[in-house]
Amino acid sequence: MTVPPRTPARSPLRTRRTLAVAAALAAAALGGAVAASTATARDGARPHDAPAQSAKLLARQVLPAATFGEPVPSGAGIETANGVAVPFAAQPVQGFSGNLVQPDGSYLVLSDNGYGTKANSGDFLLAVHRLVDAGDGSLEVAPGGFTLSDPHHHVAWDLTREDRRLTGSDFDPESFRRAPDGTFWFGEEFGPYLLHTDAAGRLLEAPVPLPGVQSPDNPERGAAAPNLGSSKGFEGMAQSADGRYLFPLLEGPVTGDDPQDLRVMRYDTVQHRYRGEAFTYRLESPKNAIGDLTRVDDHRFLVLERDNGQGATAVFKAVFLVDTRVTDATGHPRKTQLVNLMAVPDPDGVAGELSAASGFLTFPFTTIESVDVTGEHTIVVGNDNNFPFSAGRTEGAPDANEFLTIEVQADLSAH
Repeated sequence: MTVPPRTPARSPLRTRRTLAVAAALAAAALGGAVAASTATARDGARPHDAPAQSAKLLARQVLPAATFGEPVPSGAGIETANGVAVPFAAQPVQGFSGNLVQPDGSYLVLSDNGYGTKANSGDFLLAVHRLVDAGDGSLEVAPGGFTLSDPHHHVAWDLTREDRRLTGSDFDPESFRRAPDGTFWFGEEFGPYLLHTDAAGRLLEAPVPLPGVQSPDNPERGAAAPNLGSSKGFEGMAQSADGRYLFPLLEGPVTGDDPQDLRVMRYDTVQHRYRGEAFTYRLESPKNAIGDLTRVDDHRFLVLERDNGQGATAVFKAVFLVDTRVTDATGHPRKTQLVNLMAVPDPDGVAGELSAASGFLTFPFTTIESVDVTGEHTIVVGNDNNFPFSAGRTEGAPDANEFLTIEVQADLSAH
């Protein structure tokens, strides 16, 4: 979770400029996709790997910012932001860093550590929530979620709560996958660690560290120097089709690595050990960050990549298709931009007044942290609203949790 800076209020002139820029960006993205398509044919890739040349907004769903769950007080360590008074009488349902779209169309979403740091998140319970369609483009919380806990004392260090319910001061989960046996694996940033729980969120084993890599927030670091930046642990995580392998993606470079290169590891859940680095993801800029990693098939993955801007300062937010069978000129797996999230085509007016003037919907949030494949040509993308801090959609108003269903031309069926 990243708490974004405040942005200046937008004038009508700035709004017109933003719309013009959005249209220009969409045209640029289209041109880039066409060029990449030519490269695909030259590289001899199979037709189903041809990159998308356009995208289309199919649906936009919103969970209101002021959505609360379990009546356990929270927010005592933060200050009022965007007009939202604190502390809260109940747990905010916010900060979604992962989304597993279920067969019935509901969303199983993962909240991160709460308010951004260990110091201010000790009263935020780590949780997975289930969201369902409430009609009129809105979402609501439904039964089927759970909180994380360690009742069997698998964690060797002290936890925040005596009842051993896990909080945002204990771990920062940023990605998750459900195994074929119904258990869950979480990728988190403080260690970074992998966490394995049962279907009710109870830890089944000790947190699994990444050998040789520690962040400043690692509780087992001792006097050793960290070699990974704070909040740069496992941000995204894919899973093999049979569930045996996990592919956790670091959000930042390890000391000594190229600052644009991020390690994607391979973890064997049967042998309970890392099997080395699966591949290296190359950022468009060393100033960018990633939001999620999702498997398409054995050699293709979706990656969310973004800048750190929000509102008027947001420029680059995109979904890439990565093919590990084909390398680019630098030797990295080839990337193809599928969607420019700062200019999602909306010819049918799905987003209403948000896209009416330009025909494009912008997704101007600092943190965009979930993407899932829902069909051969459809994906669902969601933001982390950093409640109550982020105000990317409207200056001075806390962001809601938004989910976009987007049609892409690329064939995302497994091959």
